[in-house]
Amino acid sequence: MRRNLIAVAAAAALAVGLTGCGSESPTGGAGDGDGGDAGGLISIITPSHDNPFFKAEADAAGAAAEDLGYETSVASHDDDPNKQSELIDSAISNDAQAIILDNAGADASIGPVQKAADAGIPVFLIDREINETGIAAAQIVANNAQGAAAVAQEWVEALPDGGKYIELTGKESDTNAGVRSDAFASVISQYPEFEMAEQETANWDQQEAFSKVETLLQSNDDIVGIIAGNDTMALGAVAAVEAAGLTDDITIAGFDGSPDAVQAIKDGKMLATGMQPAVLISQMAVEQADSLIRTGETGMDEKQSVDCVVINADNADSYTLFELGE
Repeated sequence: MRRNLIAVAAAAALAVGLTGCGSESPTGGAGDGDGGDAGGLISIITPSHDNPFFKAEADAAGAAAEDLGYETSVASHDDDPNKQSELIDSAISNDAQAIILDNAGADASIGPVQKAADAGIPVFLIDREINETGIAAAQIVANNAQGAAAVAQEWVEALPDGGKYIELTGKESDTNAGVRSDAFASVISQYPEFEMAEQETANWDQQEAFSKVETLLQSNDDIVGIIAGNDTMALGAVAAVEAAGLTDDITIAGFDGSPDAVQAIKDGKMLATGMQPAVLISQMAVEQADSLIRTGETGMDEKQSVDCVVINADNADSYTLFELGE
């Protein structure tokens, strides 16, 4: 039943950390598409689990794989392309059946994904795409443009008089950083009453965001809003704004749908976030890996996009970990 529900959810979406043990002695190699039983190792590689989004990805992928009878190994590349390459080499040497990967760079990850594919191990990319097609078995991502535009619309409507604002952007090497920033701009540019006072990268980092916003607020005393490319940076901005005694004067929005951001929304310190369906995307990747291992095909296109959901004060109480209940 669970697998059927996931499949239905995946099909609907396209129409528009690990709980368990690692594999000390993994079994099985890459699937041969003979329709046999599932089994063997699925390797799950994401950025640092210090970010709850990436931990939720790993947990969901691990649980789904184990439910389907696979052994699992989970590791973090910490956004280091060299470490990512080493981890993919390890997955190859351990005869992984498939790799679930939230990658460490749209360009830097092409070579390692190609290496896995050449070794007969399909790679299912989640959350972040690479700048190449025809190598990964699937690239399943949240619709960052749709989600960021929806967040920006919520944010501008909360500031009917407009004013000066700060944008915090993510890592330049991450395709999502540019996509989200462009989507923010596509909405905000329609409102001439808004003026971007500063645009700074905080590299997805909370402490860096805190420091930069703290400094920017000292040189800009008329900021009315901050919009951030992820919740980690938004929470850094929340802390800096709170330290400056400006919580009631500056409206902050983020992106990802992290638990801490949702709590900040409930506490009245943040306006909104765009929730990426990390759990669903991870489950979809594992379901498709299982299908490819067992049957030789996924039944899906390589590029797949799943819409995001705006979380605000109206629906925050229905939020669970990167999911929205009834």
